[in-house]
Amino acid sequence: MPHTIEEAYEVAEAALCADDEKLVDELGDLLFQVVFLAALLEERDSGSLEQVVRGVHAKLIRRHPHVFGDVTLDSPDEVRASWEAIKVSQEGREGIFHDIPGTLPGLLRARKVQRRAAAVGFDYPDERSASAGLDEELSELRAASRAVRLSEESSEPDPHVFAEVGDSLFALVSVARKVDVDPELSVIAASRRFSERIESAVRLAELDGHEFEALSLSEQDDYFRTARRGKDEASE
Repeated sequence: MPHTIEEAYEVAEAALCADDEKLVDELGDLLFQVVFLAALLEERDSGSLEQVVRGVHAKLIRRHPHVFGDVTLDSPDEVRASWEAIKVSQEGREGIFHDIPGTLPGLLRARKVQRRAAAVGFDYPDERSASAGLDEELSELRAASRAVRLSEESSEPDPHVFAEVGDSLFALVSVARKVDVDPELSVIAASRRFSERIESAVRLAELDGHEFEALSLSEQDDYFRTARRGKDEASE
């Protein structure tokens, strides 16, 4: 359901921007999708909104014995490991990477895959080691890029460079996890900041009587840096 995915992203965007008025509106749109899909289930005699609510209520209690039961867990890592163990032992899930949706955006999928691996102990111990892994992957990417002469006639990336870019992004997700940053929301925020700064740079150039696209890269960069300083000062 593409509309449901779209509405979920709009909710996330409103929350990320701390726009409470928009968040209220977008949550309503997402709630409509939930009610609509539940109504379709009911028409097929396959479920109902009541079953959905009761199911998530039971799931929350089952997966959080440290909150609703007498289990003691001392760290977020232990909570995640317990969560995964319960899904396997009590919910019939099989394998480490069970039920990871193929429709997840790449960075979210990478984070979920890494969290599953971490739940069985396969993970960097800290941010420093994750950063070292990122440095190693970036070094391999630079080496692969230097070794390739891209043909101007080719529209396909070199397979080795393609793989190294993926490895570098995957390693960056590890660093993001270690510093408690959601990589998907972080890159969305970065894209928004970049867009706002470019638009400000264009306006600044126009105030000086210039067309931004007609300027040299160096001149564009000067306006971009000025716009960035203005945005950063405004946010302080």
